Amino acid sequence: MSDLKMEAAKAAVKLMKPGMVVGLGAGTTMAHMVNLLKGDAALFGSLKLVTSSFSTRRLLLSEGFVVLEAGWLTQVDMYFDGCDQFDWRLTALKSGGGVFVSEKVLAAMAGEFVLVGDISKKVDRLDGRYPLVVEILPEALGYVSDRLKKSFSPVRSELRMGAPGKDGATVTERGNYLIDSWFSAFPEPAMLNDRVTGIPGILEHSLFFNMAHRAVVAGPDGVEIIGRP
Repeated sequence: MSDLKMEAAKAAVKLMKPGMVVGLGAGTTMAHMVNLLKGDAALFGSLKLVTSSFSTRRLLLSEGFVVLEAGWLTQVDMYFDGCDQFDWRLTALKSGGGVFVSEKVLAAMAGEFVLVGDISKKVDRLDGRYPLVVEILPEALGYVSDRLKKSFSPVRSELRMGAPGKDGATVTERGNYLIDSWFSAFPEPAMLNDRVTGIPGILEHSLFFNMAHRAVVAGPDGVEIIGRP
């Protein structure tokens, strides 16, 4: 059976043009894209890369790519990233890594934001398999937890704890906490986006609403490129 992530990565790389400023996210598919770019002389020699991911940045530097700092940019040509799920409107949920704040900045900068992955990521409707994650200021922990529970009952909101053996919560690179909120039925994305964004103390959340322009997904029958409706 073919590696569907690799097939999606191959199709995504074909969307790039020499001289572009390109953003990359994290994960196995992004690593495949880096390796494919390394083998394309025209792209390797002319692309400038930026990433939201420590591991992707380390890989890019080790392979000799030109890597830019996101903080000095106002726009990028294309940004590619994976996700946990996306629906028919290309609304995506990116909850696993907890770096969605940096990812959203690059996605917002991009002339085109492209989701890349295998066909399992495509769903008719976002469901309860993955949580909505919010990054919050530490002093807002009690307040935000209470607001989430009151706004989306029934919901199970939990402070994300550190790795096994670590005494304490997960702390982001900005010194903040993460709250994972699990829904039995995932709320309507537009309403969820508006309501969560309006809670003071929340820096950002893991729902990418109305941001992606295209999705490149690979399945048993080949690669499909899906545009926003």
